Amino acid sequence: MLGFLKKPVVVTVEINMNLVALTVMGLISRLWGLSYPRAVVFDEVYYGQFVSLYMKRIFFVDDSGPPLGHMLLALGGYLGGFDGNFLWNRIGAEYGVNVPVWSLRLLPALAGALCVPLAYQILVELQFSHCAALGAALLILFENSLITQSRFMLLESILIFFILLAVLSYLKFYNLQRHSSFSGSWWFWLLLTGVACSCAVGVKYMGLFTYMLLLATAGLHFWHMIGDQNLSNVSLMCHFLARGLALIIIPVAMYLSFFYVHLTLLYRSGPHDQIMTSAFQASLEGGLARITQGQPLEVAYGSQITLRNVLGKPMQCWLHSHTNTYPIRYENGRGSSHQQQVTCYPFKDVNNWWIVKDPGMQQLVVSNPPRPVRHGHIVQLVHGITTRYLNTHDVAAPLSPHSQEVSCYIDYNISMPAQNLWRVEIVNRESDTDVWKTILSEVRFVHVNTSAVLKASGFLGASLPEWGYRQLEVVGEKLSKGYHQSMVWNVEEHRYGKSQEQKEREVELHSPTQMDISKNLSFMAKFTELQWKILTLKNEDTEHKYSSSALDWVTMDTNIAYWLHPTSGAQIHLLGNVVTWASANIAALVYTCLSLWYLIRRRRKIHDVPEDAWQLWVSAGGLCGGGWAVNYLPFFLMEKTLFLYHYLPALTFQVLLIPIVLQHLGDHLCRSLLLKSMFSALIVAWFSSVYLVYRTFSPVTYGEPSLSAAELKDLRWKDSWNILIQKQ
Repeated sequence: MLGFLKKPVVVTVEINMNLVALTVMGLISRLWGLSYPRAVVFDEVYYGQFVSLYMKRIFFVDDSGPPLGHMLLALGGYLGGFDGNFLWNRIGAEYGVNVPVWSLRLLPALAGALCVPLAYQILVELQFSHCAALGAALLILFENSLITQSRFMLLESILIFFILLAVLSYLKFYNLQRHSSFSGSWWFWLLLTGVACSCAVGVKYMGLFTYMLLLATAGLHFWHMIGDQNLSNVSLMCHFLARGLALIIIPVAMYLSFFYVHLTLLYRSGPHDQIMTSAFQASLEGGLARITQGQPLEVAYGSQITLRNVLGKPMQCWLHSHTNTYPIRYENGRGSSHQQQVTCYPFKDVNNWWIVKDPGMQQLVVSNPPRPVRHGHIVQLVHGITTRYLNTHDVAAPLSPHSQEVSCYIDYNISMPAQNLWRVEIVNRESDTDVWKTILSEVRFVHVNTSAVLKASGFLGASLPEWGYRQLEVVGEKLSKGYHQSMVWNVEEHRYGKSQEQKEREVELHSPTQMDISKNLSFMAKFTELQWKILTLKNEDTEHKYSSSALDWVTMDTNIAYWLHPTSGAQIHLLGNVVTWASANIAALVYTCLSLWYLIRRRRKIHDVPEDAWQLWVSAGGLCGGGWAVNYLPFFLMEKTLFLYHYLPALTFQVLLIPIVLQHLGDHLCRSLLLKSMFSALIVAWFSSVYLVYRTFSPVTYGEPSLSAAELKDLRWKDSWNILIQKQ
């Protein structure tokens, strides 16, 4: 029974020394002197702000993409003990002793280093030689732009890592498909493909391009499987469901989980709250939640409320009135009603309070029990301080003459009776009997007499003249098709009115609420709102000194100065390896021309290369060339400020194409021994030039040693490069 103990337990491990050596070299190239410079480098000034907010658990919105990349950077700060206390206000600012620079830059550097062995493995899985795979890895290793981008608190190296991991995982899964379907390793690599794709999209939306490429590739491979008569219908269905689970359902679930963690971490109110809805703001600790905590949930007749416009652009504002009236005549000669002004005011103020009144009763207090207002009910809105009724009539608005003026009615004893009845329409109702709720309900106010809809028209950027204190215009919109957010309002602050006398009511309007009813927003509601804000929020894109067009990237006609030492002249630039970039373009051109030539010849039944070599040429080139195309061409359609680093994912795929083309040329076009020897010598010379250029530009890749003005001038290989030369 214990006979197995007579023999030793032997574990055999195969170690690919190529992978080990490449990983070590990658780590050295990315981690060496990582804390230098100990100053803010380029976009660290941008991402560092978010890291500090994570450390302090303060909510923010970044329109550049999903939160995973930011959370990974914040993880580096957390592991280094960063407390978030640093003012990220300018590039070049020296980091304080409390900022763990090495830790903050560690994860991007590790991701960049691991891209080197990933490139090697991708070429191996594409069935190319270890020599070609080694060449691909060394090209990534000695690419100056990838080194620069991975040594700082930036996201591109993390994005490229997940992209390459997704490609490698899918290739391993596909190669296992032939002989070990549904095995443990088959499932592992398929699931890892979906996880890596989700992480790539979670870092930056640019990851979506590679995700779509892999989905299309998986779809094409499955289409070929359908034609395999050896597979039963049940087997095909299992393959389809497995791919659907791993490549669609799991990535979607993971994407949601990124936001769940993000929203769980950032539970405190912050400077970005104002662009979110009142319900979202009230779910955060502090800020609006401090004001709205314990408010009554259901709006009733007699409720005292403030109404916030849902759009929140160009700034958040509340329905407002004051004692001043519209001028009798505007500057253009048009006349007004001379009624009390109604505006949208971007600050909290006692004049933002309104009372919901039942038109059939005179009381301005909530009855016992309260009578809730429901969808479709007719109400009057009484301005709390002036006690005048919200009104509109067939008079042109001051800035929007095609819309009706909105006012608080003053009885001048002329032939203009009050028209102050409004129908409450709950836009996000679940049924036609829904109760109007504080914060949660989004409502439109439709004027009973004219069917005009109460609207904040100031979202177009126009504000009233001096007589309106530069506040935003409110109008009655006659053309009320659809539910534009400028026509939608929600109750933000709310109390049940108790005082019928005006003096007592004014004191009440200045007092905080004391009732205890909480309002919670579900995760999916918060996710939907935050995702919509990320996709639609547009910061004003201003021309940047180092912005460029997509056409400049292929030939590297531009660069970016990341950092300049204030005294020594040492500097860091985002500049690529010129030989590698030129070789990548040539390889893409050769691949395209050769593919067209082969296609034409094959059409004539002439096969210049064996069928297996042709299939390898098409699949490998299609993956790398397709990866370049999907990560590059979409930028021609984008209306945003572009920088050279946006090209790096596409460049990575193009670099992988170089050894593919070189091996094909060596195997199938260099047929004689002499040609093969000459071709090998040319490759050695070419690769030596790659390394030489890498070493030449290392001072502006790593920031040291500092160079003299003459040496810096020598590095300006193109007139379009902006190398910084300090005047002596």
